[in-house]
Amino acid sequence: MPPGLSVSDFYYILPEIVLTVAALVLLVADVTLPKGSGRALAWVTLAGLAATFLSMIPLANAQVEVSNGLIAVDKFALFFKVIFLIAAALTVLMSVRYLEIEGASPGEYYFLIMCATLGMMIMAGGIDLITSFIGLETMAVSFYILAGFIKPNQRSNEAAVKYFLLGAFSLGILLYGMSLLYGFSGTTNLRAMAATFAGQPRNPVLILAVILIVAGMGFKIAAVPFHMWAPDVYEGAPTPITAFLSVGSKAASFAMLLRILLEGVPSMSAEWRELFWVLAIITMTVGNLAALTQSNVKRMLAYSSIAHAGYLLIGVVAGGQRGVTAMLVYLLVYGFMQIGAFAVVVLLHRRDAIGEDLKDFSGLYIRNPFAAFAMLLFMLSLGGIPPTAGFMGKFWLFSAAIEEGYYWLALIGVLNSAVSLYYYIRIVVFMYVKKETTGSDPVASPALALTLAVAVVATIVLGVYPRQLFEFADVSARALGATGISTAMR
Repeated sequence: MPPGLSVSDFYYILPEIVLTVAALVLLVADVTLPKGSGRALAWVTLAGLAATFLSMIPLANAQVEVSNGLIAVDKFALFFKVIFLIAAALTVLMSVRYLEIEGASPGEYYFLIMCATLGMMIMAGGIDLITSFIGLETMAVSFYILAGFIKPNQRSNEAAVKYFLLGAFSLGILLYGMSLLYGFSGTTNLRAMAATFAGQPRNPVLILAVILIVAGMGFKIAAVPFHMWAPDVYEGAPTPITAFLSVGSKAASFAMLLRILLEGVPSMSAEWRELFWVLAIITMTVGNLAALTQSNVKRMLAYSSIAHAGYLLIGVVAGGQRGVTAMLVYLLVYGFMQIGAFAVVVLLHRRDAIGEDLKDFSGLYIRNPFAAFAMLLFMLSLGGIPPTAGFMGKFWLFSAAIEEGYYWLALIGVLNSAVSLYYYIRIVVFMYVKKETTGSDPVASPALALTLAVAVVATIVLGVYPRQLFEFADVSARALGATGISTAMR
């Protein structure tokens, strides 16, 4: 065993080990099961994700550093791992019918979903720049392939190429920023780095390092002006992967960003708060205004996702335990309503119709009343209308900004939410007002119906009774380096 490692290290990274073994078992099952066993492979994948979730239960109260300070096992990482596993499971359920329609190979597809989830889990727990980078690349490479997974589809191929090229470019910027941080601190460990920078005078090159890291991570969270890839990739990628990308990748990137800011450079909070104040306003405004003119629902939801990244950046600006708690709450509720919205798009996808345009939603309340109701609920939640979960998430974010004195930022966020209602209600109008129908009545498979049901129930329950979620998020926020948060608050 390498020096500095112990058996307990393997115990604390048990969820990552279980997920890795499950992914390998899936590959074996793919080559041993007869052709046409796509649904069986989906169940194998879900069993692996469930086993990973169960393996996290004994670690629920852990607060340790393992692997020589490379990974933190705490409630902050646990919260994000729950988001990743839920998003991955719902994506698999959405994909069963979609892959059958497209005639794509399910084995490699589900394997890549599990690999992306593994990378996200490493990002959430990484307290070392090298660890975070490995997790980021594990996730990113998986998504590069998944975005272009439907090989005969030219849009899917184009999405993969754009995502890869811009991703490689942003990675170079991020690595340059990381190298500058290492050069100034002499360490890649975030907590050791924070101790080194504490009390030091501001250095222009160190500020440049933070700016470069924000730019590199801005690509992953699709913040303006690093958002150019999002609409094309969201439109061209397979719809279940678009949902997973908009929820899982965004959450993992925010987890990594919070780790770096609050545990690596909390002493520079004044500088990065000003930077994120500007980014938040530009991101949510540009995202909402661009979404107003879209007729393709996937592109509309892509620009909506950019706007929601702007809302989440309000939590970064607010900082402190309240700001982080608000971000955690919003990321979880956003995951359910975003995946639910894309699940309805998957429902409309047929061999003879893509099902992505607004006209495809015409008369949906007649053709499938439950799907129309679900989409109505998700649109209201994304717009922040009570008593949905989206309202509670936005309320928590805006109130966190107000508590810290960022009144104008909260006001601009509220105004942007009002603007977003226009394009969300457009979909509702097509479903309930437009009478003309296109094609056959959409029928949900059992797996897709389960996805919609879970998303609907979560959106309602977390909006009416969010107390347990708030408490879980609050405890998780406290675990994010109490020293880092308290330093950033000063």
